[in-house]
Amino acid sequence: MKTLAMLLWLGLQPQAGGAVTTVDRVDLDRYLGQWHEIARFPNRFQRQCLGDVRATYARRPDGRLDVINECRTGDGGASRAAGVARVVDGSGGARLKVRFAPAILSFLPMVWGDYWVLALGSD
Repeated sequence: MKTLAMLLWLGLQPQAGGAVTTVDRVDLDRYLGQWHEIARFPNRFQRQCLGDVRATYARRPDGRLDVINECRTGDGGASRAAGVARVVDGSGGARLKVRFAPAILSFLPMVWGDYWVLALGSD
């Protein structure tokens, strides 16, 4: 089991007073697998999640990543969202664009959210 050792933020935008920067490079092969949330900034799409939040990443034949987000909900059920991520050119894997909308909408820029790796643990 992996523990989230990096700060991630979906939909991150630079803040007034300074630009937000990412790490130089992320080894996406080490990133693959299941990650468990230890903390989060509130997100509207996670309101129903009360615990057991996890994300699973797997490499696709086209070089993109499959993304599966899951959590336990208040009624004892589970919530699951499946998406796809692509690496932003020139980012060294530290910036991804993630889409949870249907593939037919991929041509719309607003269905792709920013996913930035801001820090990495030493391991």
